[in-house]
Amino acid sequence: MQLSEILTTSSTCCAAAVTSKKRILEKICQLAASQITDIEQDELLESLLDREKMGSTGIGNGIAIPHGRLPNSSKAVAVLITTEHAIDFDAIDNREVDVFIALFVPENSCQEHLDTLQNIAKLFSDKKMIKKVRKCNDNQALYNLIQQAS
Repeated sequence: MQLSEILTTSSTCCAAAVTSKKRILEKICQLAASQITDIEQDELLESLLDREKMGSTGIGNGIAIPHGRLPNSSKAVAVLITTEHAIDFDAIDNREVDVFIALFVPENSCQEHLDTLQNIAKLFSDKKMIKKVRKCNDNQALYNLIQQAS
């Protein structure tokens, strides 16, 4: 599954004013909760925190891909957020992170989860693409960029 298939304009946020790992995860869950009607925001946050306990999803170069599994859900949801200022996210390269691509997938969709993560990582490993993402100055421009690229 491609990011463009599961990202919506309402789950895309450019230049969020967050200052900590906890706050960015809360913001991700706030946006995702508007897309998932049968799961509470707290459950989404718990899913992300459980995954972060296993190791940071900060993949390097200022990018993180927080992800979690959703019980009793049938659809995958993505959230894309850039931040005003990079924040400490315990990334593998110890760099602060300013681009967050979060993914929530149904609990029983293991292969779909892995394939989607791989597609996201591939898309965001392109340095030109990351430059374009960081240059976006509004939600719609950021959303449109992803729709065109993936």
